Amino acid sequence: MSKVFVFLADGFEDVEALIPVDVLRRGGVDVTTVTINDTPAVTSAHGVTMMADALFEDVTDALPEADLLLLPGGMPGATNLDAHEGLKRALVNQFEQGKKVAAICAAPLVLGGLGLLRGKSATCYPGFEGTLEGANYTGELFTVDGNITTGEGPAAAFPFAYCLLEQLTDAQTAHDVAEGMRFVHLMSN
Repeated sequence: MSKVFVFLADGFEDVEALIPVDVLRRGGVDVTTVTINDTPAVTSAHGVTMMADALFEDVTDALPEADLLLLPGGMPGATNLDAHEGLKRALVNQFEQGKKVAAICAAPLVLGGLGLLRGKSATCYPGFEGTLEGANYTGELFTVDGNITTGEGPAAAFPFAYCLLEQLTDAQTAHDVAEGMRFVHLMSN
C-alpha cells in the first residue's frame, strides 16, 4: 500500500487538501495529514478548523518511507509551508531519491524556491508563475513531469487527485474511484 503525507499549515485551501485525501483514501492509499503547527488543530483559508492526524515532528522518522509528499495551496498556507525548514528538507530528500512530490495552486512556490522545478514543466494558480523558478509554465489543470506533479487551483483538485491516485495505484483504480464519485459522469456532460 502506498504511503502519502499531506502537509497542512494555517491558511491551507480546503478543497486542495481534502479532495486529494478523500480520493486517495477511497483508492486504498495510506494517507496521513500532517500539520506544521504546534498543535493538531489547523485552520483553512476559509476558517474551517480541522485536526491533523499528526504533527510534523511526530512523522519525521517515517518520511523516508513515503511514496508521495503532497502540498495543498491556499494563502497564507503555501507561504507558511515555505517557512518550515524541516518540511523543505524532507521535500528535497524525497525529490533526490526520485520519489513523488506534488503541489497545487500556490504551493508549487515551495518547490520553485527549492530549485526542484528547474527544467521541468509545471503549473500553478495564475499569478504565481514567477515562483516556479526555472520551470516551463503550462497553465494546465495538472502537469506531471518526472516525479513532480503540480496542479492549478481549487477546480483542479479532483483531476489532480485522480492523477495522483493513478500514479500510486493504477489506471483502473483511479477510474473506478472517479466513476464511484460520479466524476466520470460529470465530465461526460
